[in-house]
Order: sequence, then structure tokens, then C-alpha cells
Amino acid sequence: MKKLIYPFVVLLLLAGCSKKEEQKEAVTIPGIIPKPVSLTPGNDHIHWDKSVAIIAKSADEKNVADLLAIFLKSKNIDATVSEFTKDENQIALYTIEDSTLHEEGYKLTVDDKGVSIQANSGAGLFYGAQTLLQILTENSKEVPFVTITDYPRFAYRGLHLDVGRHTFPPEFIKKYIDLLAHHKFNRFHWHLTEDQGWRIEIKKYPKLQEIGAYRKETVIGHARTADRNNAKNFDGKRYGGFYTQDEVKDIVKYAADRYVTIIPEIELPGHALAALTAYPNLGCTGGPYEVATTWGVFDDVFCAGKEDTFVFLQDVLDEVLELFPSQYIHIGGDECPKTRWEKCPHCKKRMKEEKLKNTHELQSYFIQRIEKYLNGKNRQIIGWDEILEGGLAPNATVMSWRGEEGGIAAAKQNHDVIMTPGNWCYFDHYQDTSKSEPLAIGNYTPVREVYSYEPVPAQLTADEAKHILGAQANVWTEYIPTSDHAEYMVYPRACAMAEVVWSPKEGRDYKDFLTRMNTHFKRLDEWKVNYAKHIQKEIDSLNISKK
Repeated sequence: MKKLIYPFVVLLLLAGCSKKEEQKEAVTIPGIIPKPVSLTPGNDHIHWDKSVAIIAKSADEKNVADLLAIFLKSKNIDATVSEFTKDENQIALYTIEDSTLHEEGYKLTVDDKGVSIQANSGAGLFYGAQTLLQILTENSKEVPFVTITDYPRFAYRGLHLDVGRHTFPPEFIKKYIDLLAHHKFNRFHWHLTEDQGWRIEIKKYPKLQEIGAYRKETVIGHARTADRNNAKNFDGKRYGGFYTQDEVKDIVKYAADRYVTIIPEIELPGHALAALTAYPNLGCTGGPYEVATTWGVFDDVFCAGKEDTFVFLQDVLDEVLELFPSQYIHIGGDECPKTRWEKCPHCKKRMKEEKLKNTHELQSYFIQRIEKYLNGKNRQIIGWDEILEGGLAPNATVMSWRGEEGGIAAAKQNHDVIMTPGNWCYFDHYQDTSKSEPLAIGNYTPVREVYSYEPVPAQLTADEAKHILGAQANVWTEYIPTSDHAEYMVYPRACAMAEVVWSPKEGRDYKDFLTRMNTHFKRLDEWKVNYAKHIQKEIDSLNISKK
């Protein structure tokens, strides 16, 4: 009996040793941008050596499944969408009710049963799918076991593009949306009108696109140093273009399918030279006017005293509202000189009739009148922080760009705020001190500075801080004439901003961000993004292995 027991014990001990030897270490998860709230790696991979079925039933699930299938097919993975569970590899999308995930959050699980993404909304499913795409191995045939729970810190996560100074083709606008959506931004602020060009078709006022959309030439170099009377300082080339309403509708739907809301901006009462050139009666002097060929701020603005101005703007906004379902409409409100108003008999009459003390109050009257009109259409306005001057419109949301002071003042008045101060959030600034950098408007905002930004000012109480909806990066295009140049100015700074508005404040770490960017650059390469490479020196200094 003893002879039988001894070998049996040895076998048990050997079996125990074998189990310990078989235990696998946790897998390495490729760097995710923006950093998720919680990530627990597993100890194995799923091998996609055959077709993948994406299981989806609801409309949102099917929308995300279709987009995911398109991407996987581009990676030579045979992906199909089905309502029913399959025997082969599968990705299951589930819309659930889970208050811990927030409205746009998700839970991504990869284990021996397959891949599942759970979320409260289509947006959450979409963001979970973006994270899944980032954790695929380079050959896309393996998916590491992992559990990720993730949700955004801020409800408003914006990226802006000015198409007034320079315009970009619809195909690039779609790529721009693809990229910002992948980085979990949910608002695209489309700056459509400027002194230098009107970029959206308005059918009731065809001269806006026939005349206002084109300037005769463009200044070379910095306008502030150029002699406007010297032809050598201009390129002599007619420039312009506009988006037809059909193109706008297509782009709006494209964005909505990716859970991005487009917020259109129609500038008023300033930055209006293109519109005044088309319809001179809307200015204080009656013209003639010229679509601006240089950059900067101009004295000629919409006349606040003429009733025709408000009829025109309401008609324009009516067409804009038909194209954009966004709750918010951006009305500008910035950089409006009062020079013409101070001398205009129509404006003086308006001020007397409305008992307005000065032209600042006249601007407030102008903004509040437009706000009342849009509120009557069940929309809300956003304006740059100058709309604080002369009295803030009752339901307005303030976009604070001249530092944080405007946002702080608005929040203390119980108004919602989107923070976008130039020192951290203006991507038209230089991002490197090298003389080889392309011409920019000035200043210096490197990736490190963007990453350091904290959107909630310390001066606010907890209740006041609730009015900070989020933050936005702005891309003004005076010195950004091409799509490639735009990408160069935006990325990787947008990657840093994505983490500012999505990831938990306490989890942000710049060195860790650089480590993850080392992987993320390969994704940007794959998407053919013309990104700036300045932070590669910082990454190299960390001796990060290229995985």
C-alpha cells in the first residue's frame, strides 16, 4: 500500500509544479489614446485566423458594427455583421443600462469567449470600438485579453476648424471628423464665415456664395508687417469656394454616424466683410466693401441700427438650422469694433430707442436679439467671451478664449462655459522654436503645454465648476493653406487635448503619455496623417522600446 501511495503523491506534486509553470504573465496592451479610466490586462490573446462576426441588433449597434466592419476589412480581416451569435470569432455589441458607465462610457472585455462592448448609448459603443481598434496587434490577427471600463471626464470635447481664411475640400473635412471621433472628441466646431470668405451656400441670398465666397488675392506673410498698398505683398490669385447645402448635409450625416455633433459658426456682428461685400446695405456706411485680402480685425461690421440686418441674419439662420440639428449655434460675437456704430445715425437711433448707454450695450442688444430668435427655434447660442461685455444674453454659453477670465466670470454668473484659452488651446501657434517651422500666427504652444492644461479653474467653487462643460482646441487658418499643413498643426497636439478632456485628471502623466504616443504614431502613419514629429526627441530620451 505504501509503495502505491508514494508514486501517487509524486504525481500530484509534479502536476502542481506543471500548473505553476503554465501560468502566463499578463499580456502587454498597446498604448491607448486617450488613456482609459480603468484597464486590467489578461494573460492570453484571441487569435483571429478566420472570419469575425460582429453581433448587433439595435440601430446604434448596427451603425457601430458597420463602421467597425469597414475598418477591419481594411486590415484584411473578413468581418460580417449579424444579429445572431456565430460559432466563429465574434465581437458582441450590447446596449445596456448601467449608471456607472455614464452616457458615453463603455466596458470592453476580451477573453476566451470573445470580444464584448457594453454601453448605455451608441456613442459609448463607438468609443469602445475605437479602443478595440487601438489594442489590435500590428498584424491585426491577435487581440489581447483585457477588461477596460472607460468614460469621459467632460461632456463637451471639441475640435475647431476655421474654413473662412482658408477652405478645405469635403473629403478632408470627413477625414478631420474621422480623426477627432477616433480620439473621442464629440464636437466639431465649424467656423464657416469670415471677413476673408463666406463658406456656406444660402439659397435666399445667392450673392453670399457668388461674391462673398471669393477674395481677389491673399497677403503673403504676416499682415501686420505687410504694406497693403504694395502689390508685391500679395499673391495676385483669386481665392475662395464654399460648401453647397448638399455637401453640408452629407458631412453632417457623416459626423452624426460617428457620434460627432457639428456646431456651425455664423459670425456676427463682426468679421462680416464677406457678407457686406455681397450685400452692402447691411453695413453702416453702405459700402462699397471688399472681401478682405489680409488678416486681422476690420471696422466694417453688420449695422446694429438697420432692421434689414436682423431680417437678413434670421433668414440665414433659418437655412442654417435646417442643415444642422445641433442644439448649439455659435454666433461669434468677438472682435467687433464699434467705430462705425459710434458715427452711424441708424445705430444712434437704435441706442436712443432702446435706452442703451453705449455701444457695448448695443452689442449686447444685438446678441440678445439673435439669442431670443434662436431660443424661439429651440436652439441655444454659444459666443466668444466678448459677449460678456454690455451684459450677457440670458441663456448663452460662453467660449472663453482670451485667457480664463471670461469663463470664470460667466461660471460665477451661472452660465455654462467651454474653456478654450489661447495659451493652451490654440493650435495655430508655433509648436517648436526651430526657424524651419512653417509660418504661424505667433506664440509657442508645444504638446507638453497642451497636455498640462486643466479646464476647471481653481478659483471656482464646486457648484460653479459644474458650469465648465469641457474644453476645445481651435485651429485658425490664416497661415494654414493646405490640408497637410492643417494636420501638421493639429497632431499630435490633438492627442494631448483628447486626454485633457476625456481622461481622469489624477491619472494624467506626461511621460506615460509619451510612452503611449510611441505606439500611437504608428496608427497616425497608417491613417496617412501628416503629423508633427517634435516630441519624438522627448520619446527617444525615455529609451522606450518601439513595440
